[in-house]
Amino acid sequence: MSEIRICNKVWLEIDGRPFLGDGRAILLRTIATTGSINSACQTLGISYRKAWAQLREMEKLAPFPILDRCKGGKGGGGAKLTEEALGLLTEFAQIRHQVSDKMADFQHFDFSFSLGHSLNISTEE
Repeated sequence: MSEIRICNKVWLEIDGRPFLGDGRAILLRTIATTGSINSACQTLGISYRKAWAQLREMEKLAPFPILDRCKGGKGGGGAKLTEEALGLLTEFAQIRHQVSDKMADFQHFDFSFSLGHSLNISTEE
């Protein structure tokens, strides 16, 4: 028996441009945990250049600052998320959770075709 999956992906856009999705949310949470863009990149296995490009794009689009940065030097640099960015991550996680809950409503949906075939529908995040 064939299986059809209902899939979803949630992201935020500003003026039609991607702003925050799963990848950027993971990057921001890792920066918050490690206290450094460079450490977050090492943890996630992504290039600093890629991360920096994503952060610059977010900061261009956001109506508030995303990061508080400290320049390097003798004590080393660092980065932390602003209160607004932390709030945004919390709200984004809540939205994703609500969408996933709604998708679960379709988990046992039976899709019958006019040819008499029945396919099981399952959901995937």
